[in-house]
Amino acid sequence: MATSQPSTSSPIGRETLRIDGPRKVTGLAKYASDFQFPGMLYAVPVEATIANGKLLTLDTSAAEKMPAVRAVLHRGNIAKIFRSTPAAGFERICLERRPPFEDDAIYYWGQYIALAVADTFEAAKAAADAVRATYSQEKPNVESHLEAGNDPDVVLTAYGPVERLQSHRGDAAAAFDNAAVKLDETYVTPAETHNPIELHSTVALWDGDRLMLYDSTQGVVNLRSVLAQMFGLPKENVRVISKFLGSGFGGKLYPWTHVPLAAAAARQLGKPVKLVVSRKMMFQSVGHRARTQQRVRLGASRDGKLVSLQHDYVYHISMLDIYHEDCGEATPFHYSVPNLRVSFGRARRNIGATADMRGPGAVPGLYATESAMNEMAERLKMDPVQFRILNEPKLDESLKLPFSSRHYLECLTLGAEKFLWSKRNPVVGSMKRDGLTLGWGMAGAAWVAGRLAAEANIQLRDDGTVRVACATQDIGTGTYTILAQLASEKTGVPLDKIEVELGDSALPDGPISGGSLATSSVIPAVFKAADQAIASLFIIGVTTPGSPFLGHQPGDLALESGRVFVKAQGPAGALPFGELLRRANARLVSGTGSSEMTAFAPNPKFSEHSFGCHFVEVTWQPETARLRVSRVVTVMDAGRILNPLAGRNQIQGAVVMGIGMALFEETNYDPQNGAPINSSLADYMVTVNADAPPIEVHFLDYPDKEINELGARGIGEIGLAGVAAAITEAVHHATGVRVRELPV
Repeated sequence: MATSQPSTSSPIGRETLRIDGPRKVTGLAKYASDFQFPGMLYAVPVEATIANGKLLTLDTSAAEKMPAVRAVLHRGNIAKIFRSTPAAGFERICLERRPPFEDDAIYYWGQYIALAVADTFEAAKAAADAVRATYSQEKPNVESHLEAGNDPDVVLTAYGPVERLQSHRGDAAAAFDNAAVKLDETYVTPAETHNPIELHSTVALWDGDRLMLYDSTQGVVNLRSVLAQMFGLPKENVRVISKFLGSGFGGKLYPWTHVPLAAAAARQLGKPVKLVVSRKMMFQSVGHRARTQQRVRLGASRDGKLVSLQHDYVYHISMLDIYHEDCGEATPFHYSVPNLRVSFGRARRNIGATADMRGPGAVPGLYATESAMNEMAERLKMDPVQFRILNEPKLDESLKLPFSSRHYLECLTLGAEKFLWSKRNPVVGSMKRDGLTLGWGMAGAAWVAGRLAAEANIQLRDDGTVRVACATQDIGTGTYTILAQLASEKTGVPLDKIEVELGDSALPDGPISGGSLATSSVIPAVFKAADQAIASLFIIGVTTPGSPFLGHQPGDLALESGRVFVKAQGPAGALPFGELLRRANARLVSGTGSSEMTAFAPNPKFSEHSFGCHFVEVTWQPETARLRVSRVVTVMDAGRILNPLAGRNQIQGAVVMGIGMALFEETNYDPQNGAPINSSLADYMVTVNADAPPIEVHFLDYPDKEINELGARGIGEIGLAGVAAAITEAVHHATGVRVRELPV
C-alpha cells in the first residue's frame, strides 16, 4: 500500500476541518429558501391528479378571489417560456426540457398545471388547493416489469447520442454456450427517490431584463445557461447564486420546471417570488433513480477464468425525457474477459423524469454484475476475492488502453486483511456470534475519473489575505475547504487567511458538482490562477522603488509561507507579500486560470477510473427475522486524498446510503392512478443512525498524475458502488436466500 506523508507545512493530505462548518452550525449559512426580499410573494404549484391524459378545464375563479392571492398562472395567462436547447459537453443540460404549461397533455402524476402566487405561503397553498381541474383520463402505465421499447440502434440522451449496443468484443453468445460453468440471472433495482434534507427551492427577482435566482442547484453555470434560453436573455443577464446546499445526491444537478415557473411569476408580477417544492412533490417532479432490470450471463472455465460476459439491461424512463441510466458503464473494463456484450433498452412509463442519483448507472449496474460475480464464485467453489483476483485485467480491454492508475488488487487484499476475511467459513449459516448467525459478503467498486472544464481566480491582497473564487458550488462535500487548501498550498498562507467564494455564476465558470468531478477539475484552474497572480507579484517586487528585490529578475524570486524572497539567498530575508504590495501602493494582484474538459474525451490516452471494494458483515436472528448490517470495511483506490477527514466522511456517507439501497429504499407507484404511494419520509424508508454500523475506511492514496498535478480523483460516488451487492452476498451467506431484487 502506498502511503502519503505530507510535509508539516503542506495542507494537502492533511486532515482538515471544514472552513464553512462554523457558519453552518451557528445558522449563518444561508440556503436558497433563507433569502428574503421586500414585497416577496410565495408560489405553490397546482399538480395534476392523473398520470396519463389531457387537461380539459381549469377553474381558478375561487382561488383568485381568496385574500392575499395575487395571481393564479396557467397556460392561458402565463407569459412565454421558451424551450432550452442542448449543447456539446456538459452545457445546457435539462432533463425535463418541455417548459411548464406548454400544452394540455398530462404525462405523470403531479405534473404542474397552474401556479398560485400570494402574499404568504399559507394563502398560496390555500389558493392552489382551491383550483379545480377536469381531465380526459387514460390508464397510466407504471408497470414494474420492464420490456425494452422499439428504440433505434442509436438513441439521443441528455448527454448526447448513445449506441444501444454499448460494448462488444469476441463472440459472447457462442462463448457462453460453450462455457464449462454458466450463470444466467436477472437482477432488479427499484425506483429510488432523492431525499436530501433541503427541499428544492428557488427565489427569483428581476431588475429590468436581468434575472437573479437564488436556487438549490448543483450547477450554477448550467442553470444560468438554461434559464437564459428559457427567457430569451443574454447569458450575462442571468445570475444564479447557491452558496450552501443541503445536499442533492444528483437530483439538483439540473433545473426542474419549478425554476422557470418562479422566474416567470416574478417577471409577470414585478415582485420577488419564492417557490419551495414540498416533500411530497419531491417524489413526482424533481427526478428519481430509474428502475432497472438487468440480465447478466457469465461463462467461466472450471479453473475460474471468465470466458463470456453478457450484460443486457432495461430501465424505465418518462414519456418525454431522454435520460440514460448507464448501468453498463463499468462492465466492459472491470474484469478480464475475451468475449463481452453490453446492451440496453428503455421502457416508457407515466412517471416524472428520471435523473442522476449518486453513482448514476454504475451503482445499479455494479449491483448486478458484482452479484453475478459472487454467484459464479459459489458455483465454481471459489473464494469471491480470489475469483476477482484471477480475472484482473492488464488494461482496459474495451478501449485497449492502459489504466491511468489501477490498484484494485491491493484494494481486495487489504480489505480482506482488515476484515479478517480468511476466517470466513463459506458454508451457509455456519458462522455464529452471541446467538446470532453471521453473514459475510464482499463486492468491488468502480467509478469514472477525469475533469470538466473549469476556471478560477485568485487574489493576493495587501492585508496578507488570499481570495480564491470559482463558480462551482459546495453541496455539502467540502469544496470550500478543498479550494482553501489548494490556495494555501500555492501561497503558503494559512487557511484562516483565505477567503473562498463559490456558488455564484458571476464568478469564473466552474463545473457542476456531479460525477465526482468537481475537485479534480478545479485543481489545475486554481493552480494556474495562483501561478499567474504570483508572477504579477514578482514583477511588482523587481520594479517597485524601495523594494529589496530591485535589480533581480522575476524568475529569481520565490514565495513560501506567504513571504517573498530571492531563491539564491534563501528565506531568511523574506518579505510578506502584503508588505510588498503596500510598498507598491497596490491593493492586490490577481490571476485567472482554466483547465479543459478531459472526462469522456473522444480519443483518450488512458482509461481513467477509481476502484475500490467493500467487505460487509450482517447479523441474522431467524427467531425474529431480524437482519442488520453490523460491520463494513471499505478500501478505496481514488488517487491522492486531499483531505482524509472529509474523504472518510464521503465514503462513510455513501456506504450508509448503500445500506438504504440494499435493505430499504423503493418508490412504489399506484397502478390505478400512477401516483407515488409512499411519498413521504414516514413511508419511504432510508437508513437512519440506528441502522448505520461501524464503517472502517482505508485509502491507498496513489496519486494519478494523468488527472491533475496533485493526482486527485473524486470520491463522492464510488463509496456507494458495490455496497448492495456485498450486502446481498452477506445475506445469502447468513440465510441461504439469494436476493436478486432490491430492496432485501
